[in-house]
Amino acid sequence: MRRFLLASALVIATPALAQQTADYSVGPQYDTTHVYVPEDQFDSFVTSFVGTFGGTTSKQGVFQVTPTTSLTKSQLVLTPAGTVSVFGFKTPIPFPFGDERTGYLVTDIDAAVKAALQHGAVRRLVTFPDPIGRDSLIQWPGGVNMQLYWHTTKPSYTPLETVPENRIYLTEDVADRFVKSWVGYARGTVTADDRAAPGAEVGEPGKTIRRISITSGYGKMVVFVTDGLLPWPYGRDMTGYAVPDLDATLAKAKAAGVETLVQPYAAAGGRAAIVRFPGGYIAEIHSAPAK
Repeated sequence: MRRFLLASALVIATPALAQQTADYSVGPQYDTTHVYVPEDQFDSFVTSFVGTFGGTTSKQGVFQVTPTTSLTKSQLVLTPAGTVSVFGFKTPIPFPFGDERTGYLVTDIDAAVKAALQHGAVRRLVTFPDPIGRDSLIQWPGGVNMQLYWHTTKPSYTPLETVPENRIYLTEDVADRFVKSWVGYARGTVTADDRAAPGAEVGEPGKTIRRISITSGYGKMVVFVTDGLLPWPYGRDMTGYAVPDLDATLAKAKAAGVETLVQPYAAAGGRAAIVRFPGGYIAEIHSAPAK
């Protein structure tokens, strides 16, 4: 009887475990940073982003992308270093939109949301239809907000030349919980966990921080575990873009009207800088470590 009960329990548990570990990602070229800019600076931002990284844009349009009444300019910018979804609202931005850092394309929106909840996320609103698919906003431990989305017609984008980093800043109180939740959901791999990384990488020279690197079908993620005493603009940089030549990219950025907020510094074996685009979007740009 005991053996029978154990076997029955395993049969019952198997479907749930399989669902938790399914991979709903599509590819990093479909994962976008959400950039909200003032409507009157929308075009300036798009022009400067393409001027810095190259690439193409989708056709600009005006849409209702939220489940409640609103109106925004919207455009996709696809570059070799990463993709952004740009929004310039003509109306007030309805809650809880505006602070989700990324949009991740998934193969099955309902199953992906369910899996996220099983791994510790919470929904910020119910799944809703948009003009080209369905969306949900979720929050992970530590207040990490993101969008999961699904398209009615499967998109086809060129693979990236370099995969950007989703840069997340957390305190030690919650960092391990977030990493466990995200790795479990995304079927990710912790590729590095440096518990004595130089604090200068986040504007805290003389201190050490913990830097955790994660890869998954959703792309790259870097979690900085700090005391939270970060000088501006550290912590405002949601995405880090990898480029083959940092100095050349910064020169293009300057010509495109982008401001360098933090001059190049040593980071994770390479060099990095922090910039601000027209419209206020702050990002990190880094070159690969020397081989």
